[in-house]
Amino acid sequence: MKTALITGITGQDGSYLAELLLQQGYRVYGLARGRGGFRWERIRALLPDVELVEGDLLDQSSLVSGLLRSKPDEVYNLAAVSFVPTSWKEAELVAEVTGMGALRMLEAIRAVGGSGRHGGRRVNPIRFFQAGSSEMYGRVRETPQSETTPFCPQTPHGAAKLYAHYLATSYREIYDLYACCGILFNHESPRRGVEFVTRKITNGAARIMLGKQRELVLGNLDAKRDWGFAGDYVRAMHMMLQQPEPKDYVVGTGEYHSVAEFAEIAFAHVGLDWTRYVRSDPSFVRPVEADYIADPSSLRSELGWEPTVSFRELVEMMVDADIALERGQMARGGWVL
Repeated sequence: MKTALITGITGQDGSYLAELLLQQGYRVYGLARGRGGFRWERIRALLPDVELVEGDLLDQSSLVSGLLRSKPDEVYNLAAVSFVPTSWKEAELVAEVTGMGALRMLEAIRAVGGSGRHGGRRVNPIRFFQAGSSEMYGRVRETPQSETTPFCPQTPHGAAKLYAHYLATSYREIYDLYACCGILFNHESPRRGVEFVTRKITNGAARIMLGKQRELVLGNLDAKRDWGFAGDYVRAMHMMLQQPEPKDYVVGTGEYHSVAEFAEIAFAHVGLDWTRYVRSDPSFVRPVEADYIADPSSLRSELGWEPTVSFRELVEMMVDADIALERGQMARGGWVL
């Protein structure tokens, strides 16, 4: 039985990854600071099977303790301050958690497992995955973006992710740790936080259809992204750590869709014309905007990964989940539909 330790286990990706690894027969540990907040709902049903260990990416000694307790074969570092607009308001926190947090975990792994090779084999048995971001490309130099596209981050989030990315690759080369990075393009699901534009759209469509909301205010409707399903992306993470040698991969669908397209599909799914309910507010437009589209050809050709959920299926899945959520809240509140 393999053992995995996941940081950020209460997040969207962490919950899907925990489910996948449990299905694969893993013993799964989640690094946790406490047991409060709405995010615990994502893994509450898994807690009989997922074991929690106390730890904080701001405290390296706690990471060493967590590794000693869990004795993992694989560590997935998914914890980050991931909402990009927040990264401008809390840039120092982003640097400490997303950037320095990766350094502390890598140092903890090296301290617990050692480094280098003996008899041609790695001394450190722990395999490490670092979750990167398309935000690392920033002011894009070429489209689509691949593993060889130059990085030029323009946000604290992107810069911190790039720092963590370079650390992982450096520890791989200098200390011979098995460390690989997934450059993850936008991936969504019903578990995405409502502060993100995708959930804002699907939740808004559900609420407007149910008469709980009159309009939906968004930022740049022409902004384009490569959106995929989070469940598919965690499968790529796992596949990457099963290879004989570590390598970095771009994870994305290779498709390009605008915010307007996302809204159109979401509202059409509930029988509404999105143009009657959605408006753009300049105050919601990002100070820096770029169009990201992945070139996942290496991941597909070398590991055989393919997305299983299409863009339309993803949007409709999220809308259906939000309709169920809103109806459940209405029922508990005594509403009659």
